[in-house]
Amino acid sequence: MAKGKAGGGVQNRAIYSRMSFLQQAAVALSSIGPRSADSSSANATNTPSVSNQPASTKIPSDPGSVTSLDGMSRRLATDLRAVSLKTRIRLKPAVKQTICKFCDSILIDGGSSTSTIENKSKGAKKPWADVLVRKCHTCGRERRYPVSAARPRRKTERGLEGSGAHLQKQNHKG
Repeated sequence: MAKGKAGGGVQNRAIYSRMSFLQQAAVALSSIGPRSADSSSANATNTPSVSNQPASTKIPSDPGSVTSLDGMSRRLATDLRAVSLKTRIRLKPAVKQTICKFCDSILIDGGSSTSTIENKSKGAKKPWADVLVRKCHTCGRERRYPVSAARPRRKTERGLEGSGAHLQKQNHKG
């Protein structure tokens, strides 16, 4: 008799690893951008210094390469979204919230985006009405996410409960 597969493993390991790489590379490239502008102005005022970093990890000093790194980061984020759509693998909500839906920029608080918490209830008395607002500095758009709200149940779970609740209401009416 033939032996079965030993161990379950992950079915689409190559796709998951590619998506992980795209997300990590996009975040790394977008985080280089803001620091490079600060380091180039600091190096211009100081005396020339010799860097102990290898050439591959040096932060580029010219402003044109910063925009190209930002563009590369956006391209990787676009590819990440395309791979997840083609393979029909859902991205985790935490990953989706770090990518701007409109311009595919990586959202880093204080760098490429601003996060605030709004509560538009009367006098901000309802704590369950808190909303996290993330504004992208690249395109200027805002996204809103509920804060500490219970995640809605799936449609299948609501359907089963809803039909039972409907029958209970009819029984109580008489």
